[in-house]
Amino acid sequence: MNWKKEWKALALISSVFLVVFFLPVSEPRFRQALLESLALARWYAREHVLLCLVPAFFIAGAIAVFLNKSAVMKYLGPAANKVLAYGVASVSGCVLAVCSCTVLPLFAGIYRMGAGLGPATAFLYAGPAINVLAIILTARVLGWQLGAARAIGAILFSVVIGLGMHLIFGRERAGQGVGAVVETDDDVERPLWQHVLFFAAMILVLVFANWGRPDATAPGWWRWFHGAQWLLTSVAGLGLGVILVSWFHLKMVHVVSVAVATVVAVVFAGHRPLIPFAVAVIGLSVSLNVRRGQAQEWFAESWGFARQILPLLFIGVLIAGVLLGRPESEGLIPSGWVHSAVGGNSLRANVLASVAGAFMYFATLTEVPILEGLLQNGMGQGPALALLLAGPALSLPNMLVIGGVLGARKTVVFVALVVVMATVSGLIYGYCFAAG
Repeated sequence: MNWKKEWKALALISSVFLVVFFLPVSEPRFRQALLESLALARWYAREHVLLCLVPAFFIAGAIAVFLNKSAVMKYLGPAANKVLAYGVASVSGCVLAVCSCTVLPLFAGIYRMGAGLGPATAFLYAGPAINVLAIILTARVLGWQLGAARAIGAILFSVVIGLGMHLIFGRERAGQGVGAVVETDDDVERPLWQHVLFFAAMILVLVFANWGRPDATAPGWWRWFHGAQWLLTSVAGLGLGVILVSWFHLKMVHVVSVAVATVVAVVFAGHRPLIPFAVAVIGLSVSLNVRRGQAQEWFAESWGFARQILPLLFIGVLIAGVLLGRPESEGLIPSGWVHSAVGGNSLRANVLASVAGAFMYFATLTEVPILEGLLQNGMGQGPALALLLAGPALSLPNMLVIGGVLGARKTVVFVALVVVMATVSGLIYGYCFAAG
């Protein structure tokens, strides 16, 4: 008998037993925290997984299968021109209006294809942080100073964090092999413009499906775009279907069948767009699986990302819900503690704001109303910027998945770089704001 192994098993079983034995189930706050955790997980499943993560999984799978490896290495690889690599990575958020969890499969896809650690982590931070919609909303609701500071800080952050990761771990990545390129019988060297339109169609589906609801003060054109949200999503999906038939040789009968089934679902679903969206996703999955070659590999890669990422995300969401609750409710940690801790512009306030933002989960654009409430309760301007720079780019679920892709050491360093830079930026901004 391997006693070392058995002692580890005994320690694990004993720890779980003690935690369960002493659970404070009679405490109202504990019961409320559990309910908040389940409510947050339900909200996440209903509002975020199908519309955000599923399209992102398909995009990541397409990156792994269709994107030319030499192109990834040319623009984002370890030997790529640094100015070009970090320039491409740092402005990615201007195109992708995604949150810290939706960016994960995209990051995993380009990293697996051989992107350098520096540009890949710059992309990982920039994807959710440099969100044009969020920056505009920040400037509109919280003031142009905070909006401008968020935009400038996020762009600089992505480059500095990427360079920091490269300097610390770059040699490790350079010595590692990268994911093999999928080669199948129907591999075709497609021109760049076809790849651009293919990925643009999928990105537009992702963006339009997650279009945020405008408030009463939004301009008329913005409200019109939201009113046409699902029409725009359908047009992007139709364009994707045409591309799949014309350039990727899916059978027209399969794509047309998916389109018809989606239209029928729209008719019977009424004002429940998740139903036809789910029908379209299932139809696409079946169509890819019945077509051997790259199409089948595309679905296999997408499923691989989903299988790796989704369990960790939901575990993280449950833990975050227990500890911090939802925006309108409390978890085990009282919101009053947070409000009282981040007033002023002290080092302590900025550190706490950065750490709290890093561990909380913010869906795209939700950080702005949350921060508005915190500012109304006495939060300082410096800690507000620190939370804006650390919060949207990180979350507890996000960290768990990054750990699965990069490993524990790289994840700890990445999170530490974000927290430290957010703290320093908050201190500087708070000082300038106070001086002004």
